[in-house]
Amino acid sequence: MTGELEYIDLMDSNFAIAVLCIIFNPFFWNVVARWEHKTRALTRLFGSPYTGCYCLGMILLLLAFFRSHCFTEAMKSQPKLEGLDFPGARYMGLILLATGAMFVISSFLALGFVGTYLGDYFGILMEEKVTGFPFNVMENPMYWGSTAIYLGWSLINASLAGLVLTTVVALTYKIAIMFEGPFTEEIYQQKQKSGKNK
Repeated sequence: MTGELEYIDLMDSNFAIAVLCIIFNPFFWNVVARWEHKTRALTRLFGSPYTGCYCLGMILLLLAFFRSHCFTEAMKSQPKLEGLDFPGARYMGLILLATGAMFVISSFLALGFVGTYLGDYFGILMEEKVTGFPFNVMENPMYWGSTAIYLGWSLINASLAGLVLTTVVALTYKIAIMFEGPFTEEIYQQKQKSGKNK
């Protein structure tokens, strides 16, 4: 393992910024979404839950683009891992990237913009849980698709730094799911209870 350490500089500012962006994004959207669910402050500020959700969604999209940019810059600032710099690894990276993109895009199409960008925290609830593709293949396909994209991008670039950052992405999403899953379930249980009381 000591030989591999020469391919990664953990003190590199680009690497540190990428780690911070990866961790910050889910932390930010979870804090803001719960705050909105509790206070309806964004709904009041923008005059509508839909407008509030679209504005937050645009911010989250910009943060995602910035995170990807930082991820790429961190890889570019580090040496390539010679053991991964061969066509087979690049082809595997392309397959992972394409598969991940398929899961992310199909998740977005199944949920729509509002469903993807925390509409349920704004009180904009779907009629029923989405169970079609890709949700019938795995739980949280957008998160794991995104992780596969980063893993593929790391292999294409033969980057040990990218592989480490991909691990940070996966761990961060796993932690986010632990908080989001039960909270979202609670929102829909409240909807069912209020529907029965009518």
